[in-house]
Amino acid sequence: MIKTLQAPVAKIIPTQLEKFNDIRVDNYYWLNDRENPEVIAYLNQENEYYQAMTAHTQEFQKELFEEMKSRIKEDDQSVPYFYNGYYYITRYETGKGYPIYARKKGSLFAEEEILFDCNVMAEDQAYFKLGGLSVSPDNTMAIFSTDVVGRRIYTIQIKNLITNEILSDKIENVTGSAVWANDNFTLFYASQDEVTLRSDKIFKHKLGARQEEDELIYFEKDDTFSVDILKSKSRKYLAIECGSTMTTEYRILNADTPDGKFKMFQKRKRGVEYSINHYKDSFYILTNKDDAENFKLMKTPENATTSDNWVELIGHREDVLLEDVEIFADYLVVEERSNGLNKIRIIPWSGEGEYYLPFDSETYTAYTSVNVDFETEILRYSYQSLATPSSIIDFNMRTFEKQIQKEQQVLGGQFDKNNYIEERIWATATDGTKIPISMVYRKGIVKDGKNPLLLYAYGSYGHSMDAHFSSTRLSLLDRGFIYAIAHIRGGEDLGRNWYEDGKLLNKKNTFTDFIDCSKFVIEQKYTSPEHLYAEGGSAGGLLMGVVINEAPELYNGVIAQVPFVDVMTTMLDESIPLTTGEYDEWGNPNVKKYYEYMRSYSPYDNIKKQRYPNMYVSTGLHDSQVQYWEPAKWVAKLRTAKQDDTVLYLDTNMDAGHGGASGRFEALKELAKEFSFLLDLEKNKI
Repeated sequence: MIKTLQAPVAKIIPTQLEKFNDIRVDNYYWLNDRENPEVIAYLNQENEYYQAMTAHTQEFQKELFEEMKSRIKEDDQSVPYFYNGYYYITRYETGKGYPIYARKKGSLFAEEEILFDCNVMAEDQAYFKLGGLSVSPDNTMAIFSTDVVGRRIYTIQIKNLITNEILSDKIENVTGSAVWANDNFTLFYASQDEVTLRSDKIFKHKLGARQEEDELIYFEKDDTFSVDILKSKSRKYLAIECGSTMTTEYRILNADTPDGKFKMFQKRKRGVEYSINHYKDSFYILTNKDDAENFKLMKTPENATTSDNWVELIGHREDVLLEDVEIFADYLVVEERSNGLNKIRIIPWSGEGEYYLPFDSETYTAYTSVNVDFETEILRYSYQSLATPSSIIDFNMRTFEKQIQKEQQVLGGQFDKNNYIEERIWATATDGTKIPISMVYRKGIVKDGKNPLLLYAYGSYGHSMDAHFSSTRLSLLDRGFIYAIAHIRGGEDLGRNWYEDGKLLNKKNTFTDFIDCSKFVIEQKYTSPEHLYAEGGSAGGLLMGVVINEAPELYNGVIAQVPFVDVMTTMLDESIPLTTGEYDEWGNPNVKKYYEYMRSYSPYDNIKKQRYPNMYVSTGLHDSQVQYWEPAKWVAKLRTAKQDDTVLYLDTNMDAGHGGASGRFEALKELAKEFSFLLDLEKNKI
């Protein structure tokens, strides 16, 4: 039984915010200052309230944690891949929460060389993340970067792999993205604005130099764009990528001549996206040029890269989204999406006998894995479904032989995928559009409206939410839950148009799709409002914020992770990380029509005096993508508006950022909180 305690009450200090003669009064604007001791005190009060209100679930949380942990093979390792004379392996050791990066020279039977043991590096750190690994062409040096706050602000360093010494070079306040030139002495890295965290500069660094001596190679002036530095699979070219939501541009440089000048590949044109792959004397370009909404593949000589030289290889198709390509000496591998499902297409360069890899399920995910070698017949890809653990498979494209290199182990002896049913059903949206829903549940479930169902969705940035396996999810399924993913508009699940129909002035389709999917699973008696739960994080947290304002009666409980809910204030503040780069996703609120449209759905600005579902809201104090104050203000305002006795929790990780806790086991503890929230509601039926 949940004890009822007095919830924290945030003090009210009205702040008037005006735009286009519209005055918004924000009573909790003061929470925007993480340096204010009163703000920290309030967050701590919310944490204490959450802990006190859920004290009766503490043992159950521990049980869930141990249960989920027991299914994980603790001494696990990745499938080795061979690159530039070495086999590279990522592995874990029993009882340790962080990965160990290692390699073996020439043979898997060679002596292991540990490159980085993150368990040692993370000692005495509340948060730790290793990124930006890049080994020099001569295999003697490695670039690496670390974030010890969780705000995605990295420090780049270099390790001598022969002596195991860390060089004196230290490059601070950067993105962590860096690549080597072919001289084993020069590296290029991306830097970011200290306030907005927009990646806006590319620098060149010589070994032994101080950071202030590094040469600025490129500065991106347009604050809706960000930059990155890449190296081609062929190892011949370095590339500066400039990208916004709907436009890209590349500059290239031969990696053998790091002191040369980067050359424009193709100038940016608003609305035209392209990405490049190099092989032999040509570049292969994936692009939406000439209104190819679902993208097409083109080819151009490496010495004539402007678009007037591009020749079409695979044309645009209305019903097939071209997502990516993988190039081999004798084969072109194409990753496509059709009717909401991943397809892998094998095309011999000879022009004869192309085919698709066969996949049986309708709730699966398949994608190419690590393929670093051109001169091979072997394609490495990954496959999983809602009930099938992830497998890494080596497929011979000539003989069709398939070798499973690794299948995710689910320990404990209890799991059998034949005990679960996978389904894909289609809900009808308000405007008549059919929305796919992928779901999984244990055999024996009866459609009587009494089943607890957790409906998850994201629906933004064109990110497709493919059906994937989760061993942790079994803790819900085995307790009677149905788990479902609503493939709503705003993602690219059914092609590029699916994304376009869920952004900018079409954004409300994302929200109504989710509500209609919720109504559908209720109508079909998979569940009922007393047993339906919703979950979303980040932009999916925005989704949660809208649906509880518009249709709170459909849900017994909602989980909102790092939710983007204060849309207006954030999008009007250009100093906040990511804001300007988001204009093509949400709209620029400095333009009246976008202001009014965003204002009409912004969760924080549309809270009503009504019943709200039970809610668990999580955030991180150091979050750089959705600032902690958005969920903090949202919860404070909800407390004053909700007309019921449902529970409302704000749980702030004071040591982490957008991705939550670091370390695989700490992350399980956060998941145990969410699962105990759901299962406790089912038990108590508040």
